[in-house]
Amino acid sequence: MNTREDKFSRAMMETPPSGIRKFFEMLIGHDDVISLSVGEPDFPTPWVIREEAYYHLEKGHTSYTSNWGLIELREEIAKYMEKYGMYFNPKNEILPTVGASEGVDVVLRAILNPGDEIIVVQPCYVNYVPLANLCQAKVVPIDSSVNGYYPTAEQISAAITPKTKALMICSPNNPTGTMIPKEELKKIADVVIKNQIWCISDEIYCELAYDNAEHVSIGSFPGMKDYAIILNGFSKSFAMTGWRIGYIAAPSELLGQIVKLHGYNTICPPIFSQYAAAEGLKHGWKDVEKMRTSYQQRRNLMYKAFCDMNLPVPEPTGAFYMFPDITSTGMTSEEFALGLFQEHNVAVVPGNVFGLGGEGHIRCCYATSIDKIKIALDRIRDFVESKKR
Repeated sequence: MNTREDKFSRAMMETPPSGIRKFFEMLIGHDDVISLSVGEPDFPTPWVIREEAYYHLEKGHTSYTSNWGLIELREEIAKYMEKYGMYFNPKNEILPTVGASEGVDVVLRAILNPGDEIIVVQPCYVNYVPLANLCQAKVVPIDSSVNGYYPTAEQISAAITPKTKALMICSPNNPTGTMIPKEELKKIADVVIKNQIWCISDEIYCELAYDNAEHVSIGSFPGMKDYAIILNGFSKSFAMTGWRIGYIAAPSELLGQIVKLHGYNTICPPIFSQYAAAEGLKHGWKDVEKMRTSYQQRRNLMYKAFCDMNLPVPEPTGAFYMFPDITSTGMTSEEFALGLFQEHNVAVVPGNVFGLGGEGHIRCCYATSIDKIKIALDRIRDFVESKKR
């Protein structure tokens, strides 16, 4: 008779639940807790986007679309990507997905074979490593914390072996908010081209850049069109998390494989989400800028507060996360996050869930109201002071 373990996929059983969602679940039933844990804008989706969705719902546009998605959306995405010096054919080089998270999954499954190696820059978003493991690939982590929380071409080059299939980067980064400088990104592109490996670039936070920082996509450098796989979406910049709409831009040969899997597992994103996203790209930019400006104000507030607490922290130039170092408290990341939640009703994410360079840190999301951030920072200050005594 089969044991209980034999009834399930071993790879799935060995996959841990998301460390972020673990702390999110702890919030259920605790209305008095201030959450700095989940990366979700506190703004409602801009009205111009919601209105477009209402229109199509009223018209009864509730069917499937092609597996490739609405051509209207793909054309708007193609126009948008020209802003960053990238040119993709909307007919066969752009694929709308059910959020950027589906994009990570289908890309990895389309390119990785068992035993392939994928270099993952860490600390990183929590779904990269488990999804690569499910492909039975070998994850080769690079610790960006030794270089100011961005990877170097030298680090990447040293990690490449004959089995290397891909490199995974994210800029602006989740959880640190740092961006890869243009000069270093160009060197990384040269390494990718020289070694003829895929470069998966998660750019979901590209519109949330501060202090006149310029987002540069690795896909914009000469020669990278054949190697770059760009992941992006509307959840963060357009406050559309629940709409589940993202996209992949990649060579047509690769997307031709990906769309087969996409057709089997999701078919297509919701049609009204696709229409709404297209409208956002046309007419939603004033709202995006208002949100970005607000996030920058909140970043400034939180950064000063952590500096005043003598908790070292890289100053974010993008995204909406801060990654302070809490080792001076003598606590692990898990101990700190759990203690802060239990004693002061503030939820943060322990840094160890983000991989190398994460232990000894916590991730704090500042996509919540300034009033709540102020209260949360006061509570964190009290907690830190009590542990440093």
